[in-house]
Amino acid sequence: MARKSSKRIWWIVGGIVVLLVAGLFGAKQAGYIGQPKPTEVEFTKVKRADIIERVSASGKVQPEVEVKLSPDVSGEITNLYVAEGDSVVKGQLLLKIRPDNYESLMARAQAAVNSSKANHEQTKALVLQAEAKLSQTKTIYERNKKLFNDKVISASDFEQFSSNYDVAKQDLESSKANVSAALYNIKSAEASLRDAAENLRKTTIFAPVSGIISLLNVEVGERVVGTSQMAGTEMMRIANLSNMEVRVNVNENDIVRVTLGDTAEIDVDAYSSSGRKFKGIVKEIANTAAGLASSTSTSAASTSTDAVTEFEVKVKILNTSFSDLMSSRNKRSYPFKPGMTASVEIITNRKDRVISVPIASVTTRNNKPAVDENKNPDEAEAAPEKPKGQKEEAIKEVVFVAVNGKAEMREVKTGISDFENIEILSGLKEGDQIISGPYIVVSKTLKTGDLVEKKKEEVKKDEKKSNEN
Repeated sequence: MARKSSKRIWWIVGGIVVLLVAGLFGAKQAGYIGQPKPTEVEFTKVKRADIIERVSASGKVQPEVEVKLSPDVSGEITNLYVAEGDSVVKGQLLLKIRPDNYESLMARAQAAVNSSKANHEQTKALVLQAEAKLSQTKTIYERNKKLFNDKVISASDFEQFSSNYDVAKQDLESSKANVSAALYNIKSAEASLRDAAENLRKTTIFAPVSGIISLLNVEVGERVVGTSQMAGTEMMRIANLSNMEVRVNVNENDIVRVTLGDTAEIDVDAYSSSGRKFKGIVKEIANTAAGLASSTSTSAASTSTDAVTEFEVKVKILNTSFSDLMSSRNKRSYPFKPGMTASVEIITNRKDRVISVPIASVTTRNNKPAVDENKNPDEAEAAPEKPKGQKEEAIKEVVFVAVNGKAEMREVKTGISDFENIEILSGLKEGDQIISGPYIVVSKTLKTGDLVEKKKEEVKKDEKKSNEN
């Protein structure tokens, strides 16, 4: 009995083994085991969409016209007739600088003019005297010349009369020259008088343009420094707050896409809570990089290799986009103030109903073999180097298409893009099913022939939508 029971157990065990082997063979043939596990991905269909290409930048709101006032003369402020925020018109009196010293200089210059004129009159009188003396000596000379010719007087006596006549002529020429010098002295004194009068006039400051006092840096009693060769103390600024602009710095990679007249959307931080955005237009683009003109002699040695080069762009805020804010305020209040922070999105291109895919689904590849992350670093370093002179493989833009459960890499040519989609010029057609995510899978690990399947979360979402419909 024991032998029969033992044999039966062996038969049962053998049958179980046979069944397991057959099951494993069948599962392998069916692809349930022995096959790589499919990669879970997200699928998207190629479709048409409107793409708006934008360049984003941030900066400060500033008036289009802002005049900085500095004095041409130094002194103490004795009268101040405006306050910050006041509206002024061109020619309006703003402040006065103590004029005492300049009045004294003007009086001294006036006295110098009068003295020069008196000296001129004196030199003219000397000319008349010299002319009279010359006439007298000429008569004596001519009479004695006749006597000398008649042998009445000696040669020595005649030479004396001739000498006197020559001296009289030279005295007349000298007197005339003194008259000219006196005239030049008068002109010099009058120029000094005009200079003194101008300096006295500059002690009274008038508004050069109409606008708002956007900044006031001085008070009554303060001393200011003024020079004609360089800027003196900045006393105040006058700005036209009804015409404002945003000055932003745009990266050198984006500046080539920005052109004059491009429209823009402006988000001023002060109005972000209300979701209000304003419209603008590009009115000026700098030709020189921001900060480049300050110092170029040491730029090669001091500039970092990873420094960002930017160009200033001025975007005018269109008055029509905030006219409602102006109507709800009084005439002395404006919606924007100099120095407000703002973000600008410049619309550089727009295409409607073009073939597009999510921007994350486009990646780059070349023909270099993929690096195995689990591989020994020493083995990776021991890989053969590319022979010298051999060209680097060109990097190409690709998209992965799902075909019968496998990934297929397709080279594409792209156009403009926005924050979500990118235009496809060639390589795909509308309705193709592409792999759009996850980003790390598409950009790094996925390759042609890999098994792919829809992510379970996406499957559940599709089933939920189907049940709702």
